Amino acid sequence: MLAVGSRLAYHVEKVSVSYDTESLSIFQGVPMSVQARTSRRDVVRNRARIVETAREAFDTRGMDVPLDTVAKLAGVGAGTLYRHFPSREDLVAAVLEDRRPDLEQERLRLLQVSDPVEALEGWLDALARWMRAYDGLPAPLRGALDASGTALGATCAEVIAATDTFLEPLRASGQAREDIAGRDLFMAVLGLTWASMGSRGEVDEERLMHLLRSGWATTA
Repeated sequence: MLAVGSRLAYHVEKVSVSYDTESLSIFQGVPMSVQARTSRRDVVRNRARIVETAREAFDTRGMDVPLDTVAKLAGVGAGTLYRHFPSREDLVAAVLEDRRPDLEQERLRLLQVSDPVEALEGWLDALARWMRAYDGLPAPLRGALDASGTALGATCAEVIAATDTFLEPLRASGQAREDIAGRDLFMAVLGLTWASMGSRGEVDEERLMHLLRSGWATTA
């Protein structure tokens, strides 16, 4: 009886330690340096898998998909997901990182445009496309605006700073109102994007963007 119990305990112990190498060790007798390298590979692989799965889930199910569902689809435990991404906003920020090169490329291109009005309008159009990347994205972006200590808040702050870069020449030349800031334009585009995404084609986004220009320009 004792032998059977011992074998059962041994089997349970093997099962319990084999499923999560980020928090538990299965490397008995393996040098610590090898253990550390393998553990780091597991961490990197799990993080990449979570981000890729979240990207697909956000694209097909929207931003409200439960994080536990993302973890299940990624084949990791919920604890593993939350160790990498303590909040939904952290995961959203990681997913949006893949969109950053496109936005940065557009920013660099528009900085070469000689007409500052055209450059700002092009940037606002680029922001609208970025904010439409996933259904429901405007909501977490709005929530992150005042959360400067978070990854998503830092992303929003960088985008707002870039918006100020395009707005400043127009303020200096008197073509834009002095009381308008990059944050104002960011929030305006965010609101227009939210309205157009929920309208099922009933909102003319081009017309709304024209109205936005009427708000920041000194002459419509």
